[in-house]
Amino acid sequence: MLSLPFTIFILGCGLIAGACIGYIMRRYLAQKTMRNAETKAEKLIAESKTKQQELLIEAKEKAINIIEEAKREETNRQRDLQESQKRLEKREVLFDQKLLELEDKKNKLEEKVKHVEEGKKKVLELREQAVEKLQEISNLTKTQAEERLLKLVEETHQEAMLNRIRKLEQMTEEELERQARKLLSLAVTRYASSQAIETTTTAVTLPSDEMKGRIIGKEGRNIKAIELLTGTEIIVDDTPEIITISGFSPIRRQVAKLALEMLIKDGRIHPARIEESISDAKKMLATDIKKSGEEALYTLGIPVSSIDPKLVSILGRLKYRTSYGQNVLQHSIEVAQLSAIMGEELGADVFVCKKGGLFHDIGKAVDHDMQGAHPEIGYNILKKFGLPEEICYQSIAHHEDRPRTIEGALVKAADAISGARPGARKQSLEQFVGRMKELEQTAISFEGVEKAYAIQAGREVRVFVQPEKIDDLTAYKLAKDIALKIEGELQYPGEVKITLIRETRVVEYAR
Repeated sequence: MLSLPFTIFILGCGLIAGACIGYIMRRYLAQKTMRNAETKAEKLIAESKTKQQELLIEAKEKAINIIEEAKREETNRQRDLQESQKRLEKREVLFDQKLLELEDKKNKLEEKVKHVEEGKKKVLELREQAVEKLQEISNLTKTQAEERLLKLVEETHQEAMLNRIRKLEQMTEEELERQARKLLSLAVTRYASSQAIETTTTAVTLPSDEMKGRIIGKEGRNIKAIELLTGTEIIVDDTPEIITISGFSPIRRQVAKLALEMLIKDGRIHPARIEESISDAKKMLATDIKKSGEEALYTLGIPVSSIDPKLVSILGRLKYRTSYGQNVLQHSIEVAQLSAIMGEELGADVFVCKKGGLFHDIGKAVDHDMQGAHPEIGYNILKKFGLPEEICYQSIAHHEDRPRTIEGALVKAADAISGARPGARKQSLEQFVGRMKELEQTAISFEGVEKAYAIQAGREVRVFVQPEKIDDLTAYKLAKDIALKIEGELQYPGEVKITLIRETRVVEYAR
């Protein structure tokens, strides 16, 4: 066995040798790591130099492009300046030419003026010479000739002038005016009726406030269906047991009112029932229109059998037509009565006055469905139903300055009296109605539009289109076109909202 000191020596030698080997290995690895780092650094430097070169090349190319673009722009500017300068030079040349032409015309006009002045002087001289010759021939001066001529005319027509003066003295203008005032006051006194301005709203009484919720329906479907089918606006506010129907057309308001009354009485309120009620209301309204025409004939003592039933229905439509807020049917009855009273006093044909006065505004019943003014439309309607010419003429006479017949003059005077009575008319309502009609007609003029209603006092127009002709994309364009046309053609205050509705309804039955 080895001794202990020897063992310790061997271990020490091993440790020293291991330390030396470790040092050598560490130095070798360090050198290798340094070499790798240097290699990477050189590679990065090389890459950065390459990128730097590329960036420099790219920057140079951009700079060259910018310079070339600037040169092109400068060239274009110079070309535009040259063209502008050429145009200015041409204009200057044209202006110079026009100035020369104007100076030539001015000189020519001055010469013509001189010639005209000379011609006038010559004419005056010749006229004076002619007068002098006439005086020499007649041995009379100008003043003596005028006096002699006037004296001769006075002697010849003295008797006719005296008779004319005598007639004028017997009936002066004041007397004529006094008689006319007396006749008109007599007619107005003998016929008097109350007046009420037509409004644009109609109130419907409800049995309870609970009915308001039923009329509105779930998510407002019932009230929307009523507004859609009648073209009116239903106003539900805090007023107890009352809802208001708003709209400029009395016929639409009456249809809505009748339908609502039927729905309230029936108790079943849903879209299908609403459609049936509105259809029944329209039939009831047609019956009421015919009845109104017959009552107007009874009031005036005109036999109903003597008038065609269709003409009676047209006459009844005037009950739902206003003129400056005045009910046209009531106005027509007044005109018939007043013209008949004045006709009796003046010895005119009372029958023509009465019938002509009643039908003088018949054209207003259909003027929204036909082109032309209501006097011509009324004349054509009366001729179509075979009325005599003297009665048909009253439709035109009341708008003529000088009617051809005395009956026409009386109908014109009666029309003025009825319209001018205090409280009979109100212009603002008629202007409002006209604006509503213009808004609706503007929307209906586009192809594919089925119906259009102006609501909320003209602040909104609801347009219903035919779904088979107008698709979803076209609907947006159509709404824009309608809005642009309203902006371009109509005069209105504020903003008008265009609501375009396209609805496709499919119905099928299971059996």
